[in-house]
Formats: sequence, C-alpha cells, structure tokens
Amino acid sequence: MSEVTVKQLAEDVGAPIERLLKQIVDAGLDSRDANATVTDNEKQTLLDFLKRSHGEEGSEPNRITLKRKTTSTLKMAAGQGKTKTVNVEVRKKRTYVKRPDVNIELEKQKQEQEVLAAKQDAEDQSRKAAMETKRDEEAKAKAEAELKKTAEAEAKAKQDLQAKANAQAAAPAQEDDAKQGKKRTKKKGEGAGFDEDKPKSKHTKSAGHRGPRQRGDDLSTANVVEILEEEAKINAVEDQPRKLKAKKKRKTHAFEKPSAPVIREVSLGETIAVSELADKMSVKSAQVIKALMGMGVMATQNQSIDQETAVLVVEELGHKVKLFQEDAVETDVIESINYEGDEQPRAPVVSVMGHVDHGKTSLLDYIRRAKVAAGESGGITQHIGAYHVETGHGMISFLDTPGHAAFTAMRARGAQSTDIVILVVAADDGVMPQTEEAVQHARSAGVPIVVAVNKMDKEEADPDRVKNELAAKDVIPEDWGGDVQFVPVSAHSGEGIDALLDAVLLQSELLELTAAPNVPAKGVVVESSLDKGRGAVATVLVQNGTLKRGDIVIAGTFYGRVRAMMDEAGGQTNEAGPSIPVEILGLNGTPDAGDEFVVVADERKAREVSEFRADKARKDRLSRQQAAKLENMFSNMGSDETKLLNIVLKTDVRGSLEALTAALHEIGNDEVQVKIVSSGVGGITGTDASLALATNAVIIGFNVRADATARKIIEDEGLDLRYYSVIYEIIDHVKQALTGMLAPEFREDIVGVAEVRDTFKSPKFGQVAGCMVLEGTIYRNKKIRVLRDDIVIFEGELESLRRFKDDVNDVRSGTECGIGVKNYDVKVGDKIEVFDKVSVERTLA
Repeated sequence: MSEVTVKQLAEDVGAPIERLLKQIVDAGLDSRDANATVTDNEKQTLLDFLKRSHGEEGSEPNRITLKRKTTSTLKMAAGQGKTKTVNVEVRKKRTYVKRPDVNIELEKQKQEQEVLAAKQDAEDQSRKAAMETKRDEEAKAKAEAELKKTAEAEAKAKQDLQAKANAQAAAPAQEDDAKQGKKRTKKKGEGAGFDEDKPKSKHTKSAGHRGPRQRGDDLSTANVVEILEEEAKINAVEDQPRKLKAKKKRKTHAFEKPSAPVIREVSLGETIAVSELADKMSVKSAQVIKALMGMGVMATQNQSIDQETAVLVVEELGHKVKLFQEDAVETDVIESINYEGDEQPRAPVVSVMGHVDHGKTSLLDYIRRAKVAAGESGGITQHIGAYHVETGHGMISFLDTPGHAAFTAMRARGAQSTDIVILVVAADDGVMPQTEEAVQHARSAGVPIVVAVNKMDKEEADPDRVKNELAAKDVIPEDWGGDVQFVPVSAHSGEGIDALLDAVLLQSELLELTAAPNVPAKGVVVESSLDKGRGAVATVLVQNGTLKRGDIVIAGTFYGRVRAMMDEAGGQTNEAGPSIPVEILGLNGTPDAGDEFVVVADERKAREVSEFRADKARKDRLSRQQAAKLENMFSNMGSDETKLLNIVLKTDVRGSLEALTAALHEIGNDEVQVKIVSSGVGGITGTDASLALATNAVIIGFNVRADATARKIIEDEGLDLRYYSVIYEIIDHVKQALTGMLAPEFREDIVGVAEVRDTFKSPKFGQVAGCMVLEGTIYRNKKIRVLRDDIVIFEGELESLRRFKDDVNDVRSGTECGIGVKNYDVKVGDKIEVFDKVSVERTLA
C-alpha cells in the first residue's frame, strides 16, 4: 500500500492544503498537519465523501457539454478593385445527457402503448355500442310512428266504410223498385248487366280478393265492412314496396372528397420515361421533374430514368413501389421448363488455336481422317464447322473455327462454348504474335490450355525453344512445375496424335464435365448461314439435354421448329445429345455465332421471347456504343471497390510496348486501376476489336492503324479507338479517364450572409423577413442556413426573394431585401447564411 503526505496529495490534486485538511476532518478522519501521511483507505474514504457532497453518490456524470469553435476566412470585393478579408467564426455548443437504461425505457413505452391501445379499444367499443343504441332507438321511433300512422289510417277507413255500409243497407229496397220499373220499360235483349257492378269493380285489384260480387251476394252491413277491411289491408301491403322503392330513389350518392392522400402502387421496370412515371402516379409531369431537380437530376418528360432514381421519386411523392423485371416474359418461359436432371459425364468441347501456318488445319484433318471419315470421299470433306471423334478413352468434340476470332466473338455474346483450348505451336517457328493473342484470349476466358508442339518431323524442330518462349508468357510446362501439358505431335506423320487426345481427355477429367441427357436441350450456336434451297441453316452445339427433331427452338432473336437435323457427315439424324454438334433447319432467321439456344414447349411463347430479345438487342447495342467511350468511363463505375479501365494496346515496336505497359501499370490507386487485357506489336486486327468488345475495353494504337476488318467491327459496335504518336499523351488521357472514374468530393462555400431586421406577415408567402445583406450575395436558388447567436438552428431553402415589390434572383452586399424562408419562422436578429456545394476535382496523386 502506498502512502503520501497531505502536502503531496494537495499538489497531486491541485487543491490548497488548508482546504484539503478541512475536507479530511469533514470526512470523519483524524485531524493532521501537512506533513502527516494519508493511506489508501483514507484516500478512498475522502473520495467517497467528496462525491456525496457533490450529489454524485459514486455515479458517473449525467451531463457533458462540449464546445467547438471554427474560424474560416472569406475574401470579398471592397470596391475599386480591392479585396478585403473577413474572418467568420462559428461557435457550436452541444450538451450530451446520459439516458436511462434503454430496455427499461422500451418496456415502459411498450406498457404505455398497450394501455393506450386498450383504452382506445374500449372507447371504440363504447362509441360503437352508443351508435348501435342510437340507431335502434331511431328505428324503434320510426316504427312506432309508422304504426301510429297506420292505426290512424285504419280508423279513418273504418269510419268511411261504416258510413258506406249504412248507406248501402238502405239501398236494396230502392234498387228493387227501380229494377221492377226498368223491367217493364226495357226492350227484350237489353240490360244484361247490373249498375251495382261498376262501383264493385275496385275490389278486384288483388288476386287475393274473393272476386266481384255476383247476383244474390249478401250485402248486409257486416259483410260490406268485412269486404272493405280486407281491401284496405291488401292495398296497404301493395303500397309498402312502392314506399320503400320511392324512399330508395330519394337517397342520392354524392361524391365524397377523400380525407387522406391516395397512395398508389407504381410498377417500375429497369427504365421508365418521366411522363409515363407521372401517369402511373396520376400527377403532372412538372411535379416529377421538380422532384428530380431536387435530387440533382435534370431530365425532360420524354427522357428515361433508371429504376433506382424512379424509386426515389415515387417514395418522395408518397406512393408505393413494386419492382418487376422487364425480362419477365423470357424468365417465365425459361423457368417453366425443367432443364435439370441426372448429371452424367459428357465429352469435352475443344477449340484449336495458333498462329497462321503452324498446322492447325493439318492437325484437324489428320484427326478427322484417322478417327471420323474413314469411309468419306477424300477424308477431309466437312459439312459443318464442328464434329466429334471417338477415341479409345472417350469422345471429343472439336469446334473447327477460323482461329480465335470466332472464339472471341462467342465470348463477346456471353457464350462459354469451349472447355479446353489446344494451342498449336510450330516447333521450328516458335511463339509468334497470333500465338500470344491466343494465349491472352484463353487466359481471359479462363479456359485451360493443352499445347501441341507441331512439326516435330522436321530437322530444325526445337521443342525446348517453344517451352522457353511460352514460359515467358506464363504458360509453364508440367515438367517445369507448371500446370500446362506440352505434347509433341506431327500432323504429317501422325506422331503424338493419340497422346494429344489422351491429354485432352485427362484435362477434361480434371474439369469433371457433366450434363443431363434426359431433359430439353440447350446449347450454343456455332455458326449460321442462309441457303437458297433450305433457308436458314444453323450449326448448334448441344451442351445439355437432348435435341430432337420437331422441338421448338429459341436461338438468340430467332425461333422456329426443327424440321430437319444433319450430323457432321451430312446424314439425317433424329436427335443429338450433350457435346454433339448438329445442323438444324427451321429457324426464321440466322442467329449470330455465340447465341444461346433453348428448347421450349409453346411456339407462341417462343415468338414473344424472340420479339423481346430483338428489342433488347437494339437497346444493348446503343448502350454498348456509349459504354466503351473513354469520356464516359466515369459513368460505368461498378459496385466493386476497385474500378478497372480495360485497354487493348498495340504498338509499332517491342520497346514502345514495354515502356507503355510499365507506365500504364503505375497509374491508379486503390479505387481505380488500369488493366491491359491484350497487348502486342503490329496493326490492330479484327481479333483485337472482338476482344475489346468482349471485355468492354478501349483500343489504343501507338504508331499503328486498324485493318478493314477491325474498322468494320469498331464502326458497327461503336467501340472507342484512339491513335497516338506521343507516349505522354496516352498517359495523360488515361489519367483523365481514371480521374473521371473517381467518386466526386463536395465542399461548402458561404456566398452571402443577411441579417433579419424585421418580420412581416404576407397573405401570399406567410412570414417575410426584412433583411440587410451584410456579406457577399444572397441567391434565390441556393441552400440556406438560419443562425441564431451564431448557432445553426435551421437548414433549408428560400421560398421568395424580393427587392421592394419585384421578385429578384440575387441581392448583393449592402442592400435591403425581403426574404421568405420556406417552412420556418425567423426572428429579428437571426442571420441567414447562403451556401453553395462545389464539386472538388480529385486527382490520382
């Protein structure tokens, strides 16, 4: 235990010795002098006493007040070309209060809400019971009134009937006398009826009446009264529905003004026009445009906005949002068919790539001649651009495409048709430019490579040279510790062909390729053409399921029923399983290479999906033309943390290529980076343009030009091609593009301050503040803050700005004006601060 003297303790806590000695005595400890010692227990006792004396009882402080003062400098014109500096000091004070336990408060609030809810339910039940009682009393009173009225009517009717009965009781004698006189005076055949029948006809209104009285009926007083009472009852029953009907007719349904705003459910797709969005919310387009301007989006009623912006507008105007996908037609059709089933191993699909004259065609011809076309004339005839071969270990399908051009064209449309790439390299020639391109394309697609070192039958063959040059391109052989198989072959003599096919099958086993054969087919279009005699002909590769003749197929933007199927030998076939290429007839057009095809059940649905895809293809083409522009790269920022600028780089010499590659890789930071997807020496070819299309890249040519094929692709797809002759210009333009991809920063600048001198009431604008502009300029269309005692108490916007009786857009320093603050009442002495948000350009440094 450490002990200190009173004097040392006073110095540590910064208190006078006399006060500390007095506090020691007040705490109940023994009195002592300045040189006496104080133990730890005595220190704790003294501390508890001091806390109790301050009302803390050992607890932590419940309230903390923080003050902050910031000073900024403004430069403003002082007249005659001079400027003056004004220091603006903003003081802020904020008090933090320790709140009670959140759980206790939440439990308390929950109990209060339950009590209020129970009370509200009781009031509702009481109010409902009172209304029902009142309704019952009104119905009872109404019924009593109706009964009273009916009783009075019956009494009056009885009096009338009694009078009539008395009169009719005296009438028979007179009628008999009159009848006797008439019989004597009338001619024969006249007087078939009786006069008393006329007044009695009124008793036949109801089917329930006993009918008109006949001759000899008893017309005594009692019978007459009974008849008349019965008639009165029948009339009363018949009149009751008419009264109710008349009462219903008198009740009119007037339009009632809704007491609350009408909330609508607005369905939004990926994009929507401003006018269409306004129609769905039943508001004017100007209201939607105003909401967009408030978000910083400038759009006319004919322009389209994206789904995210439309959601914000709908929620801002108080409506509900229902999102849906525009491709719902396509999704519903595809999801309605089950393309999943029992997975079984399938054959690999192989593409052959390499430099010109390195033996790609010879290698394929030898494989076909040895494995496929034993009985075919010449052995090299091909009917379609794909075929499959049977080996001792399994089947392999080959895509006989013209190099990597079609391979990249398929990738540009999102198709992954190839499982393995056979890279053919001549042993006497080594790695050439197109060999490098093939490696880049395969690596970009993530497809494994098997290297076939061809022309091993020549004397100048040097397979070690091929290994060294490919190892420099990160294609490391297996015997050097890499993952790429190198197989020496000879397309002329057939040496190593079986070993090459075994290497391909071994690689496919590592990939574990599977497919479900017993489901509807889907796959990819290898190529298509228009035949005069047969119409549209498409070569397709089945990747999953089984394609049968008569199936309804959707391929890209076209559809149709499969009328005929041919295999690679030209023979008719009725079905094709996974990894089998076939040629089909029956589509209504020629789909592009790389388009996916699927089998559906309904031809009408297929037509709808085809039309939807055609419309979507047009929109995608327009968007791609803008997406690849270097100036618009900042608008293509993805959701990833690091944004990439893809570049296809071609130069005239190797030295320039290495210098540019090194310089471009050094540009960027954690947010934006440059990715060179392909680079090489020589002119810009069609494969470079196809790769730029597939990877959304910018094509940069340094002292080189594009050939005709590349220019056509660039022009059709709207790609961004740039020619340079100075390296520094490339670096500067790439830096500008990356700077545009950086997220912007904003800074607030105070542009004017006005002081409230007086306030007025306006019937049009509400409260209007009479102000004097102290500094800068007050603008009508900029954001404001209201300061009271140099503390910000409100942030909003101006509703009106007037100079005398005129509406103005700005008022300068030293001028009086009238200001209406929207949704807030200011007081005399307040200051209105106008500020502007300025976008600060970021740099890569």
